[in-house]
Amino acid sequence: MNIYFACSVTGGRDFESVYQALTKALLTDGHQIPTAHLADPMVVELETRVSARQVYDRDIAWIAAADALIAEVSVPSHGVGYEIGYALGAGKPVLCLSHESRKVSKMITGNPHRGLTTQTYQDASEAIHLARAFISSLR
Repeated sequence: MNIYFACSVTGGRDFESVYQALTKALLTDGHQIPTAHLADPMVVELETRVSARQVYDRDIAWIAAADALIAEVSVPSHGVGYEIGYALGAGKPVLCLSHESRKVSKMITGNPHRGLTTQTYQDASEAIHLARAFISSLR
């Protein structure tokens, strides 16, 4: 399955280890994740080499080609919020994962869109379990 993974890049990297565990597990499961590089500790530096327009065009194309979007939303991010809304508008199923200790925008948690699933997790292994269950439900 082709999965667009979304997470905070410039807004904060507090859950980078979860980003890495999620993308590694899903890649190991055989999924395609064109945005797996977002879990890399060097992503902020890598993304400076690409213009804002190039990022937008690239990411919109990746969302269009994706079967689903999985977003880690524990750290607020304008870009991730935009990607979630764009994916839902394009008819893509979306899973938003957040650490149970974090408050998430009510624009996400209160959204009744039938394509949106929100889940909280305690640790990376639970986040992986929730992501795998979400993917399984799509098959």
